[in-house]
This record gives sequence, C-alpha cells and structure tokens, in this order.
Amino acid sequence: MPQMAPISWLTLFFIFSITLISFSIMNYFMISPEAPNPSEKKITSSSLNWKW
Repeated sequence: MPQMAPISWLTLFFIFSITLISFSIMNYFMISPEAPNPSEKKITSSSLNWKW
C-alpha cells in the first residue's frame, strides 16, 4: 500500500479545517435571537429571614 504524500495530508487538513470553520460560522449565524419583551419581565424578589 503506497503512503500518502505530505502535500495531500496538508490539503486534507485545510479542507477539513475550512469545512469545520464554515459549518461553525453557519451554525452561529442561523439562530436569530429574539429580543426580550420588557412588558413581560417580572422581577420577583423574596425576602429571606435568616434566623441564627
């Protein structure tokens, strides 16, 4: 079985790196976050009474 030349290993590395980076970029920009509605924001605060 013949061994692969180092140049083909380098091209394989670049191809896989470029595909990984492109899929990561596409996955990052596909999700559009929704802005939170300020009228629905309810802050509930409960007071804690510590008894030592």
